[in-house]
Amino acid sequence: MDKKNQLKVLLLCLLLGFVFVETTKDIARSSEIRTINVNGECLTTAPKDRTAITLRVKTLDKNAAVSMKKATEKMAAITDYLKTIDVQMQTTEFNSYEKTKWNRALEQDETLGVETVIAVEVSAKDPEIIASVLNKYAGQEDVFANNLHMFTSSETLKPIMEKCLGAAVEDARARANALVAPKNKAGKLLSVSYGNASYQERPMANYRLMGAKMAMTESAAFDTGGSIVGKDTEITVNVSATFEIK
Repeated sequence: MDKKNQLKVLLLCLLLGFVFVETTKDIARSSEIRTINVNGECLTTAPKDRTAITLRVKTLDKNAAVSMKKATEKMAAITDYLKTIDVQMQTTEFNSYEKTKWNRALEQDETLGVETVIAVEVSAKDPEIIASVLNKYAGQEDVFANNLHMFTSSETLKPIMEKCLGAAVEDARARANALVAPKNKAGKLLSVSYGNASYQERPMANYRLMGAKMAMTESAAFDTGGSIVGKDTEITVNVSATFEIK
């Protein structure tokens, strides 16, 4: 082969190589997935379906063992009764410590004894049950109540949260479609991360059990019909979603 033909072959090879490279680039570009990341939101509410109160036993004695014995016996009697009615309960505090107060005359702390505190949160679907618990223990020595409130149970909250999460993702898709329109649209959901925040209006009462009816009226936690007043739980779900652009 003469030099002229060799040059033609070389040029042809270079041209074919160039075409191959550009074709490969086009294929690579076409295989890349274009994506868009947007935020979505859902706002909803959940009914408060349980009423709760915290019963707290406090005993004071110079002897630590006696103080603890009095408190445990008193709380055991309370929980034995609670087991016979339709409530859920959970121990929230069990503490024993030296109690002191400031003696102004001596200008020093004065030891009063050992105080033992045991607390249990009691909740029920029917607020009248909680009212009956308050009435039963009204005026009893060493028994106190606080944190009267309504809340949304996990059984009620879970399906509402799941539905709201789906609505937040659809809100994100609608926003994505608006951003890529009119030539494109949001396609497959590639990933999603979310967080939620709920806010509860919780009417509270802090009082000693000295006549439950009077205490409930003064706390303004009960209306004239005897039911606890409370707003629904407000729920916000925020998501960050990534969609394929089609």
